Amino acid sequence: MKNSKGKSLIGLILVLIVIAVCGFVSWKGVDESGQGSARNIKLGLDLAGGVSITYEADEANPSSEDMSDTVYKLQKRVESYSTEAEVYQEGTNRINVEIPGVYDAERILNELGNPGTVQFYEVTDASAGDMSDPEKAEAKKAAEAAGLSDSSTFNLVMDGNDIVDAQVMTQNDSYGNPQYVVELTMNADGTEKFKEATARNIGKPIYIIYDNQVISYPKVNTTIENGQAIIEGNFTYESASSLATYIRLGALKLNLNEIRSNVVGAKLGETALVTSLKAGAVGLAIIIVFMIIMYLVPGIAAGLALLLYVAAMLCLLNGLDVTLTLPGIAGIILSIGMAVDANVIIFTRIREEIAEGQSVRNAIRIGFKKARSAILDGNITTLIAAAVLYIKGSGTIKGFSVTLALGIVLSMFTALVITHFIVNILYGLGLTSEKYYGKQKERKVFPFVQKAKLFYIVSAVVIIAGFVGMGLNHSKGQGAMNYSLDFTGGTSMTVPFNENIDVTGDEGAKLLNTITDTIGTGDVQLQNVQGSNDIVVKTQVLDNETRGKLKDTLAEKYGVNEAIIEEQSISGVVSDEMQKDAVLAVVIAGICMLIYIWFRFKDIKFGASAVLALLHDVLCVLTVYALVRIPVGNTFIACMLTIVGYSINATIVIFDRIRENRQTMYKASLDEIVNASISQTLSRSINTSLTTFISVFVLYIMGVASIREFALPLMAGIIAGAWSSIFITGTLWYQMKKIGNKN
Repeated sequence: MKNSKGKSLIGLILVLIVIAVCGFVSWKGVDESGQGSARNIKLGLDLAGGVSITYEADEANPSSEDMSDTVYKLQKRVESYSTEAEVYQEGTNRINVEIPGVYDAERILNELGNPGTVQFYEVTDASAGDMSDPEKAEAKKAAEAAGLSDSSTFNLVMDGNDIVDAQVMTQNDSYGNPQYVVELTMNADGTEKFKEATARNIGKPIYIIYDNQVISYPKVNTTIENGQAIIEGNFTYESASSLATYIRLGALKLNLNEIRSNVVGAKLGETALVTSLKAGAVGLAIIIVFMIIMYLVPGIAAGLALLLYVAAMLCLLNGLDVTLTLPGIAGIILSIGMAVDANVIIFTRIREEIAEGQSVRNAIRIGFKKARSAILDGNITTLIAAAVLYIKGSGTIKGFSVTLALGIVLSMFTALVITHFIVNILYGLGLTSEKYYGKQKERKVFPFVQKAKLFYIVSAVVIIAGFVGMGLNHSKGQGAMNYSLDFTGGTSMTVPFNENIDVTGDEGAKLLNTITDTIGTGDVQLQNVQGSNDIVVKTQVLDNETRGKLKDTLAEKYGVNEAIIEEQSISGVVSDEMQKDAVLAVVIAGICMLIYIWFRFKDIKFGASAVLALLHDVLCVLTVYALVRIPVGNTFIACMLTIVGYSINATIVIFDRIRENRQTMYKASLDEIVNASISQTLSRSINTSLTTFISVFVLYIMGVASIREFALPLMAGIIAGAWSSIFITGTLWYQMKKIGNKN
């Protein structure tokens, strides 16, 4: 006995050491530089601030070579702004550019908004080539030539496609002093073209033009025959590097158009990060206390496992180089609540086994074994939703799906392995009495099947209320739903004013006039952000120049800090696709879950009733969106699919119990089996929904406005999912079986 306690004590110490090490690494890192710590996790644009742009090529189906070449050149270009910048292809003809941590966002949008081409021109008209007055005069004359299209004055020598490379070098001038120069390397065609041009233009300049602007005009000193040229000038390293970058990356094989852009201020992201992390910590503490109160010794094991889960999650995010976004943090916090789900299933099973006369040791073993199938099935269906989310989503939604999927996998491991290990350790330390684990009280079987019509009526009233609300909103000219730019297209700016301006008052009218006069259109909507001085300005799609002009006007007249203005611009094409993707994603997830449940339970009626219940959950949440007027945007898809994935968990637990009871309750009728199964899992359904609700509720209370817009419908979805799992799915399956006349 002493030996057993000694081993258990060593095991507990090891668990605490592992938690401490993971916690230390996630907080401080593995060395003095903080490598591996949570603060070094790569942050997305919504947390770090920065610019996100989506380009679309003019060609509908460009070649993969042209796309990869363009992505590569844009990547090289944006690296000069931030080492964390990323460029990646989306679909067949789109490219996303993300540059976190930048502060002069408008300049970057202007520079990247219309990637140009670099061209080399010679002057063929003698009078235009006179460089006697400063050479800048001729440079200005060339720049004013509207693209140097006058062939009688200028002749195209070559363009960026003839350039292999352009790099900054140092060489000594005639006095032996080092100076920065730019070395050009040309391909075979470029070598021949440049050889002929330099032979014709000794003593004259060659104009280097980028986007119809002269960026350099070096004088030709000799004929260049070997395909390598040196551009000299009074360069600093920065100016030489800039020139080399323009030349090297100026020739893009595809013409790109900006169809979407988003600029997030760093201050907003920092606030969102801090408040979300605080919400996660508070939610975690509440859940641990709840689990200990409800489940005693197993609750302590679950609390330790949850601490390890959070620390390991932070280490994984760092080690796998996952970009953490605001919805991603929500995914982690949600997965904390879901991690409790598996523990509650297990602990409820242990109590049931004790109530049936099993010893505590056997109850622990059997409880974990019986809970395994329900946990695996429930989490796999949620993983299906995460996979669909990753495939159909983009940007921050992909980040949410990644953190959600990581959280699900890690939570399964901590529940089935770590929690099991800690429970056995605590048992080995002498906590063997039934009073430390609890005994499931005999439940009164509620007639769920007989009361089914009442439950269906309640659900119908909620869903109909949503459609009525949509109709009323539409009749008022407000739109059935409060669609954000993701679904409507346009330009939006969230502007932090120094004082509160009521958009419905006189000051709001003056602001509206200022904006419409600046941008030249009356199609403007203003909206106050509750709890702050921020005002959301929505207009039709504005180009970069107009957006910059509006920001300058607001800064001049209202003292607004331009650096912390959040702005977003989305074309109508993207918004149309967003609407289609939202519907398609839910449909795909539903079909995949139907197939999986059909396969696992070998009864399509289980799958059909589960999918109908999921449709119920989606419609109930849609009611909340319609009545509360929550903006329907990019996170709408994430919210719906999360609800679909989460609510299926409780449903599968009930189905698993129905399947089990059909094998043991030989003499019971089908309605008795259904009523008993739902009643037996009722406390589990309530407790898991409650813990997850707590996590999201704390996030809603403490989070920033954008995260609250995500958390509120999520809470509604948790309630709707709990309702449908308890009152709809089992009874609906019974009705289907009754129609099939099978028992």
